[in-house]
Amino acid sequence: MKKVILLLAVLFGLNSAIAQVDVITKHNGETVKGKVIKLEEYTIIFKYDGEDAENTISKYAVEKIVYGKSGRVEEVTEKIVVNGEDDWEKVVILEDKAYISGLKKEGEVRGKTGLINYHTGNTGDKKAEKKLKMAAAAMGCPFILQTADKSTVGATSNGLGGSQAIKKGVAYKY
Repeated sequence: MKKVILLLAVLFGLNSAIAQVDVITKHNGETVKGKVIKLEEYTIIFKYDGEDAENTISKYAVEKIVYGKSGRVEEVTEKIVVNGEDDWEKVVILEDKAYISGLKKEGEVRGKTGLINYHTGNTGDKKAEKKLKMAAAAMGCPFILQTADKSTVGATSNGLGGSQAIKKGVAYKY
C-alpha cells in the first residue's frame, strides 16, 4: 500500500512539474517549451526549459502561448497567408531586427521608381513601397525587413519626374 501511495505521489509530482512549462506554438508548426518571461509590443522574451539564458522571438512568428501554470491559452498573432503577387497588400514591412526573430530569411527584394517618372516625391515613395511588397509577395513572403530607403532628387524636384525612390529589404516567411 505504501508503494502505491509513493508511486502516485511521484507521478502527481512529475505531472505538476511538467504542467508548469509554457508552450509557445509558432505559425510554422514548431513548439517551444520553456517559461515566458515578458511580452513586449512586438517580441516575446522566454527561457527554454532547463536553461537560464533569455531568448527573444517575434510575435509575428507566434500563433499562441499555452501557460503551463494556469492552462490559459493566449492567441498572439494571426497567420498572414501570401499566395502570390496579388496578395502584396498583406505584406508587412518591419523596421527592427528584433521583429524577425523566429522567421526564415528567403532573399533580398527591391522596389524603385524610374529615374524619369510621373510621380511627385510622395507618390514615388508609395510606388516604390508597392513594388517592394509585390516582390516579397511573389516569393510567398509576408514580411520584409527594410534595409534601405532613399530618394534621389533631380534639378526639377518640385515637378513631376524630378525624384526617384529606392527601397530595399530582406523577405521573410514562417
